[in-house]
Amino acid sequence: MSTLEKRRSRSSLDAQELAAVFAGGCVGALARSALAEDLPVHPGQWPWPTFAVNIVGALLLGYFATRLQERLPPSRYGRSFLGSGLCGALTTFSTMMVELLRMLEQGRVGLAVAYGSASVAGGLAAVLLATKLVRRARLA
Repeated sequence: MSTLEKRRSRSSLDAQELAAVFAGGCVGALARSALAEDLPVHPGQWPWPTFAVNIVGALLLGYFATRLQERLPPSRYGRSFLGSGLCGALTTFSTMMVELLRMLEQGRVGLAVAYGSASVAGGLAAVLLATKLVRRARLA
């Protein structure tokens, strides 16, 4: 196989993988949208919907990544659907950044620091917890 043929085969899109990301993304985006619709955030308040989806998304990502990588046979489509699609669309870093910016513009520095810190720490803790639970279940 020539170098050009190798490049083409590596860069070609896998339609099934793309469909898996799209399908997972639809589910994740619809879930996040429904939560945001049901629980509107008011200026100067803790943005619970965004915080919740980001922590839950981190927990799910830790679970799926560990389970798919360590417990189940390799599946490119499972990782694409669950990781990139579902968790990628469920979580929302951009909304969190807009909320932090609004807090800072309103002079709510303490709230912004607390929200940003809790989001990062909570997300990391959620990933670690999910990973630990998947690994513990394997040993039991």
